[in-house]
Amino acid sequence: MTQDKLLSLLGLCRRAGRLQWGHDACIDAIRRGTAKLCLVSADASARLERDIQYAVDRAGGTPPVIRTPYTMQQMRDATGYFAGVLTTDDEGFAKRLTQLHQDSSRRDIANDQ
Repeated sequence: MTQDKLLSLLGLCRRAGRLQWGHDACIDAIRRGTAKLCLVSADASARLERDIQYAVDRAGGTPPVIRTPYTMQQMRDATGYFAGVLTTDDEGFAKRLTQLHQDSSRRDIANDQ
C-alpha cells in the first residue's frame, strides 16, 4: 500500500509541475540548488548514481539521494516519464516522499524478521 502511495505522489508531483526527470535536468536542478530530493530507480546504472552523487557532493550534500525499490518502468507508469532519476523542487513533496520511503523500508525490515 505504501508503494502505491509513493508512486501516486510522484504522479501528483508531476502534474503539479514540480518534477524534473533525466540525467541532465536533474544535474541542472541540483547545481541550481532547486532540487529538494533526488530519486534513483532500482535499475538505474551505477554510473548514473555516481554522477548524481557527485553533483550532490559538489552542491554541498543536498538534496538527499534515495535509491528507490522501483524500476524505471514503474516510475514511468506513475509519472509518464521514462527516466532513471527524478528530482522534485518542492519541499512538501520531498518531505512526504522521504517519509513514505522510510515507512516502506521499516515495513520491509519488520516483514523480514
